[in-house]
Formats: sequence, C-alpha cells, structure tokens
Amino acid sequence: MLQRWSKAITHVSKIGSLSNLKFVSDVCVGTRHSYAKVAAAAAPTIEDKGLTREPVVNLDKMFWSKPCSLALARDSPLRVEEPNYEGIKRFILRLMMFYSKQSKSIRGANVVYRRIVSQVDKPPIYEVFNLEKTFKTTFSLLVLHMWLCLRRLKQDGKEGVEFGQYLYEIYNHDVELRVSKAGVNLLLSKWMKDLEKIFYGNIVAYDTAMLPEAKQGDLSNVIWKNIFSDDGTSTPDAAALHSVQAMARYARLQASCMSLTDIEAILSGNFSFTSLEQENKSAKE
Repeated sequence: MLQRWSKAITHVSKIGSLSNLKFVSDVCVGTRHSYAKVAAAAAPTIEDKGLTREPVVNLDKMFWSKPCSLALARDSPLRVEEPNYEGIKRFILRLMMFYSKQSKSIRGANVVYRRIVSQVDKPPIYEVFNLEKTFKTTFSLLVLHMWLCLRRLKQDGKEGVEFGQYLYEIYNHDVELRVSKAGVNLLLSKWMKDLEKIFYGNIVAYDTAMLPEAKQGDLSNVIWKNIFSDDGTSTPDAAALHSVQAMARYARLQASCMSLTDIEAILSGNFSFTSLEQENKSAKE
C-alpha cells in the first residue's frame, strides 16, 4: 500500500492541463458501478438511517471567511504532545526505537486521522450539508478530508509524502473495519480493492478541479458526483445545488487554511478543521 500512495502522488503531480478533466470524469463514472455494489453490500444500519433534512441554516452565508492557520493554540485542550519520559524509561524507549523518526511519524499520523474522523463522524457535517448519514456519505467524506491532508503534506516534499503513506495505511485499516462492521464479511478484499479505486479516482478528480486552469464549477461538479449523487449525473440538481456549492467553498477554505498551517502542526496533528458548529451558529445570526 505504501508504494501505491507514492505512485498516486507521482500520477497526480503529472496532471497539468484542463484536458485531464475528461479523464477524471471517466474515472468517476468507471468507479461508480463498483461503488454502488460496495454501498449496497455495506448498507447502513438502522441507527445510521435518517430522512434527508431541510437545511436549517442559510448555506449561502457559509464558508466565506478569510483563510487562516488551523494550528491549535499552545494552551488548547485539544493539543496532543509527545510524551517526554526521563531517566531509565527514556533510555529503554530509545532502545526500542520509540523516538525514531518513523515511530514519531506513525504517532502523528494517528492523531491526524483522529482529526479527520472527528470531523466526519459527528452530526454537524451531515446537518450543515443536508446529508443522510450512510456508509456511502461517510466514506466519501473520509476521502475528501484525506485529500485535504494529503494535498497539504505533498506541499512539504519528500517528508510530507512519506508521512502521507503512514496516514493512508491508517485510513485503509479504518475503512476495512468499517466495511466489516457494515456486514461485508465475504469477499472483503474485493470490496477493499473497489474502494481503493474510488479513493484514487476521487483524489485525482479533486486535484484536477483545483488546478488554476480549471473552470469555476469543476470542484462543485466533482463533489456532487463523489458525495451527493446517487445516479452518476454530472451536475447538481436544483434541490442539492446550495449544499454542493457550500461544500465546494468549505473544501476550498480548508485547503487554503491548511496551506497556511505550519508543517509542525500538521505532522503532530495539532490542528483542527473549521468548526462546523461555529459556522452554523454564524449563519443563523
């Protein structure tokens, strides 16, 4: 899997023209049939099911704020610090490679993934964007936030790409557990391969939609196909248009904020995505 993520980074970095948008569209369409089978097999449990809600906020007012660093303040209770052992305990841990670069990266990647899960698994993101919480939507949101993190890590060169490999392995293990929990016990490896294809297809599509030469609505269309659409249509329907556009602004805002976040905060996981509860509150005022 580590090799696969490096290859994906290389492939995405080669995308340099708007002509690749057709390739992205083909990827999305090609993986949708596989996704439909996975989603059917991993049907939501009773507690996950719910009726689609009417938006409770004015989405047109959301996610227009100026980008800023997402790094947590030094006194934030959400911060996670490296354990600082002393004496014989530190000596033993050093012998066990606890303080090696790899060990620190793995611990940091676990914290980063917990930040992603915290944003994706909680109700606000479904309430704000008027989404039903199902395996499909949760998986799609996981991929979106993984893309945001991997995109930022790629900006830091080789160190960031290596860290992204650890993050991807943690994500992949979590998805496997989620698929198993949803009831897919037979042919699990087949479902995971299908989801892997969807992951890489989505990553390429998001990156392409963020290129300088991309059209204004490209990101909205990709988000619609990857997260909102059930039938593979290429453009948002009228009912979902405001939610899709709001999520596109959300994704752009997060991407810009993460670019402004120092790499130390990213690698340690000491950052937090924009608070959807706060955005919700601001939109009501």
